Amino acid sequence: MKKLYFLTGIIVLFIWSCRQQEQPKVVYFEGNALGTTYHIKAFPSKKSKNVTKKDVDSVVQAINNSLSTYQPNSLISRINKGEVLKLDQQFTDVFKAAKIIYRQTGGLYDPTIGILVNAWGFGPKQKIKEIAQDSSIVDSLKKFVGYNFLSIDEHGFLKKKMPQIYIDYNSIAKGYAIDRIGKMFENKGYHNYLVEMGGEVLTKGKNIKKNKPWLVAIDNPDRQHGSKFISKIALSDQAIATSGNYRKYYTDPQTGKKYVHTLDPKTGYPVQRHLLSASVIADNCTMADGYATAFMVMGLEAAKTFLKKHPELQAFLVYSDDKGHIKTFKTNGVHILN
Repeated sequence: MKKLYFLTGIIVLFIWSCRQQEQPKVVYFEGNALGTTYHIKAFPSKKSKNVTKKDVDSVVQAINNSLSTYQPNSLISRINKGEVLKLDQQFTDVFKAAKIIYRQTGGLYDPTIGILVNAWGFGPKQKIKEIAQDSSIVDSLKKFVGYNFLSIDEHGFLKKKMPQIYIDYNSIAKGYAIDRIGKMFENKGYHNYLVEMGGEVLTKGKNIKKNKPWLVAIDNPDRQHGSKFISKIALSDQAIATSGNYRKYYTDPQTGKKYVHTLDPKTGYPVQRHLLSASVIADNCTMADGYATAFMVMGLEAAKTFLKKHPELQAFLVYSDDKGHIKTFKTNGVHILN
């Protein structure tokens, strides 16, 4: 009887040990990037190679060195100052992606809006104080806005039609950085991971620990009268980016009027829309990021019309109705979890 009891104990211990080994391994990374923070959760496979925080930060640094308007010696800052420089891979990739969105949206997405972003006080340059009261200032700067004024020559140098053109890729750089980080994990043999940076997210595979798709929460623009999140969306092998006007804005002390950070390239003024936030789902975060900004410029109805013509995109839109009530709209491909 003692031998039987001892053997049973070994079997129980063996089963318990196996169950412990069955728990999926997971790696976490977090840090600062592009003026915000990033969080990464990844499940290694049998063939995956080691990834360190230094590897992640090196990707971020390369993108900062290329695309950050807040770094005076970055490639984009030097180009904005008037230098004629050969583009690196990061700049070239983003230039081409932005060109696609610019054309698809009829110019409602335009990274050369940067000169007006600065003038309105939402960029790294000093705000022009009189801009809200003097329409001639907007008119004088608007002539330098137009992505078709930019080109890349056969030697890889960026050409600007006018030296005053100021390029601002902040509306797409985060998404691109996330895609580059995701590509690094992919190349290292990871097939199940989530990369989040400043609220933008890229997912691959699933959450192995829960054996479910990745879950992404969407901020509630009206937290004073509701919960922190307005919805939760299930994603797998997709990216999601959100643009909103409910956080980044300022109020004119003289008139009390609120000015949001999203500018309309056609008018040169901050948009005045009922659309509060646009979350766009796409195959990659670069495109999702750019289109989210474009939708905020378009407004609710124009965004709905655009989505009907572009089934490759899915979206979750948050808006206020005429009575100020918060409403939502989603395309059929958005999977909401209650």
